[in-house]
Amino acid sequence: MNAPSTAVDTTDADQVFTTPLKAALAACRGSFITVGVFSFFINLLMLTPMFFMMQVFDRVISSSSLSSLAALAVIALFLLATMGVLDLVRSRVLVKVATRLDLLLSDRVYQECFAYGRTHQGMNDTQPLNDLTGLRQYLGGNAVFAFFDLPWLPFYLILLFIFHPLVGSWGVFAAIVLIACAVANERTTTKPLQEANELARLSQSQTDRNLRNAEVVSSMGMLAGLQRRWRKRQNATLYYQEASSNYAGGFTAFTKTFRIIAQMGAMGLGALLTVNQQISPGTMIAGSLLMSRALSPLEAMIGAWKSFSSAREAYYRLDKMLEDAGTDKHYTRMPDPKGRLTASDVTIVPPQAKTATVQGVSFDIPAGSVVGLIGPSGSGKTTLVRGILGTWACSEGAVRIDGVETTQYKREDLGPHVGYLPQDIELFDGTVSENIARFGDIDSEDVVQAARDAGVHQLILELAEGYDTEIGPAGHQLSAGQRQRVALARAIYRRPRVVILDEPNSNLDEAGEAALHRAIWLLRKDGATVLVVTHRTGILGLTNVLLFMINGRLEKWGQRSEVLAYLEEESQRRKAAAQASNDQPALAATSSASADSAEDSSNE
Repeated sequence: MNAPSTAVDTTDADQVFTTPLKAALAACRGSFITVGVFSFFINLLMLTPMFFMMQVFDRVISSSSLSSLAALAVIALFLLATMGVLDLVRSRVLVKVATRLDLLLSDRVYQECFAYGRTHQGMNDTQPLNDLTGLRQYLGGNAVFAFFDLPWLPFYLILLFIFHPLVGSWGVFAAIVLIACAVANERTTTKPLQEANELARLSQSQTDRNLRNAEVVSSMGMLAGLQRRWRKRQNATLYYQEASSNYAGGFTAFTKTFRIIAQMGAMGLGALLTVNQQISPGTMIAGSLLMSRALSPLEAMIGAWKSFSSAREAYYRLDKMLEDAGTDKHYTRMPDPKGRLTASDVTIVPPQAKTATVQGVSFDIPAGSVVGLIGPSGSGKTTLVRGILGTWACSEGAVRIDGVETTQYKREDLGPHVGYLPQDIELFDGTVSENIARFGDIDSEDVVQAARDAGVHQLILELAEGYDTEIGPAGHQLSAGQRQRVALARAIYRRPRVVILDEPNSNLDEAGEAALHRAIWLLRKDGATVLVVTHRTGILGLTNVLLFMINGRLEKWGQRSEVLAYLEEESQRRKAAAQASNDQPALAATSSASADSAEDSSNE
């Protein structure tokens, strides 16, 4: 069976509708029109039982004609079978609409989830994908049919008036009561349902983040404290959920009861009119059935209001997210980078922060350099790295690779030419080969070469299935040092032109350190630009350029010898200042003692 195609053209819709979600729905408008046409015929055929009853009571019973009864039965069965087929086709069309909506948007929403995680560090959220799933399930379910059947309410009421004005008036009264009930249901349940959904979403997101640190939670006995926080939010969720469900349950019970009362009222009123010989017995039965049919969409809509409200909230969140994300940019493909890195007065404010952690940084690093980025903890080194990679935007200034701002590269074009080994090493579900190959097309020679360059080839061969070993979630089957070395192989896969290593030796033993030094030497020999963030001085011997940062500013940069000489001078100056500061109290104490001695002598 062929997989459904994702190549759906929404170009015309994009020109009219401002957001991708509205454009996707507009692309499905032909299907919605088809469902509307089917609903027209389905609602006409819904009148079959009513007219069948009318004819049975008014013609068959009065004439005792069994042939007429048989003919009516055959016609009614045919019409009802046709209605069933149309209803089935209508349902399948909506399922196709839901599937098409997912195909149009799911790739975009998936990308935006990662964009959100990239700009909101530690706040990864799959809610947009859940929203798309909820919207798809709602459109493909039965609850949506009530909104297609509801426009036929005036038609049914007109038929009731044709039967008799009193019956029609009773129908209008019943419809007004149920419409008022629907409005009251909307006003009383929407707010608590929104609160419950939002709290549940936040609780789920927080729990997902906590579960990623389950080992820390367990080892340090943090579960009770985290559970208390979760319980507090969960109680608030239950409170709003209970309030919403209580309101909705009350309105649903009232609606169901009132519809039966309305149907019985129509029957009683019809009986009264039949006794007075104003309508026939068949019309009395038909009026009761028609009343039930007219009010059914209202009852179904009130009963399904919770799912409708959830789908509506999902729609609004998706629409806002996709609108904020903007339209797809059309990038002009830039030439493959050579590796020259420049920064001009760069200032970076981390997402959701109010103050800059990198301010006024400027440098110009030639291609093929091995750069050491040094400085005390909290000096802004990792923030600068994220600015160079383009994952965090510069609030002022610009970072360029070969003169091109990193934001002007399409990530898919730049990615193969960039290697990155972050502080927090993350491997993904899959084989060792897939991780090293960055989950692209696996070239075995390149994978093995990257592993050899990173000095991890023999280590991989010792695993259960070698390069085809499934390393499990986050690579926890490997030690921290093994993960770091596999991640290094991933970073230098196919010898990228720019390689950034953030604390690459934090988990390495002596053999791993030697393999790291060799990998950097190979990259330098190959002409790649390598930037190493480190606190260890041993690796600085491989560098030819140093960047020294302190308090978010680039204090000094240049050739390694120049920067090291500057740091030595600064160290000597601080030592001298500290010595002078220590000598000052001692001198003061000596002077004071001398003065006291002189005073004692004069007193004598």
